[in-house]
Amino acid sequence: MFEIPVVDERIASIAPGFRAISIHIDATNAETGSVDTNLLAEACNFVSAGGAPWADAHLASWSETYFRFGAKPNRTPCSAQALRKRVEKDGKVPTINPVVDLYNAVSLRYALPVGGENYDAYVGRPRLTIAAGTEVFETVVNGEAIKECPAPGEAIWRDDAGVTCRRWNWRQCSRTRLDALTGRMWFLLESLETMPENALEEAGDMLTDGLSRLMPGCGILKQKLSITPPP
Repeated sequence: MFEIPVVDERIASIAPGFRAISIHIDATNAETGSVDTNLLAEACNFVSAGGAPWADAHLASWSETYFRFGAKPNRTPCSAQALRKRVEKDGKVPTINPVVDLYNAVSLRYALPVGGENYDAYVGRPRLTIAAGTEVFETVVNGEAIKECPAPGEAIWRDDAGVTCRRWNWRQCSRTRLDALTGRMWFLLESLETMPENALEEAGDMLTDGLSRLMPGCGILKQKLSITPPP
């Protein structure tokens, strides 16, 4: 059973037009499949050719949102902007593994942050909220495991054990990192009002189609998220 992610109503003051697609995958009994190995390269070429017509406006909206909770998007951009910058600089992004390559391809093609995590490592319900500044974030710096805290007022994803992603979607914690195509997984596609809603739906379809091909027989739970009061 999957806990439905919750978006804190206080996020409305930062990003009133926030909406997302949450995709839970149960690959416990899935078979091993494959996905088009050209997807990531094709997405990079798409960005190099100009990308989606809403891309610049949507990524600019994310930068404005980061400013609203005190982050500096030029230093710590949202994940979609970071990927795009790598393509603009190098013409490509490195291959990591099939599932990461897949969601990076979706992120680049649709100019929106996409993340994938090991849901079995979660403790309690995932939630997007405002940091008090005392939460624990587990990460790795220069090969060394460390723990740090977010800034008070920072937008974070967290569970009952601590921060799972700092600065909204800038950096995932090491605890919930997705490194195997087994068990239960959670994927999240996040958008703001400057991205067409039908494009968000298309991005979700591209990801679920790829995951189905990569893990034939997996269970899929797809849900829309928006700003709602916490339970």
